[in-house]
Amino acid sequence: MELPGLAAHYGAMARYNAWMNERLYAQCATLSDAERRRELGVFFGSIHGTLNHLLLTDRAQLARFGLGDAAVSRGADGSAITVRALDQELYADFAVLRRERAATDAATVRWAGSLDAARLAAPLRYRAMVDDRDYEHPLWWAVSHFFNHQTHHRGQITALLSRLGRDVGSTDLMTMLRSEPASHADP
Repeated sequence: MELPGLAAHYGAMARYNAWMNERLYAQCATLSDAERRRELGVFFGSIHGTLNHLLLTDRAQLARFGLGDAAVSRGADGSAITVRALDQELYADFAVLRRERAATDAATVRWAGSLDAARLAAPLRYRAMVDDRDYEHPLWWAVSHFFNHQTHHRGQITALLSRLGRDVGSTDLMTMLRSEPASHADP
């Protein structure tokens, strides 16, 4: 895929991310707080833990990508977010977590819409939290990982919701794309 096509793809992935998160959070809202926090044997323990992990890592990645939007760099109280651990709880209250997720998704859609081939090809330099090493590679590598990581953990949440008797419906990218207005279609 050429980089101009990749920019359009990332725009679609950002919209898909927001669409899926809205669907997941709607189903999660039908659970009690105890159900959302119940240990279910996934990497971040519970649905709540996984939702927090996704928001935390999305915001950390977006900051690494240079997005200075307050929706991704500040907590609900206005203070700067400091990532200390990948299982860090950003928001204990589900309603706040849901609101912050929606704000981050809106910022992600705006940011993805600003991407172009030159920006995606430009080098990204950062220090990884996991192994405390410096890395450099094209931005598009990290953006691809960003969207893949979201899909991975949303799949876990979808499976957990299914185990709890909740159905989020179709999770297919094609379903979302078919439902969009023609203005989102690729040129």
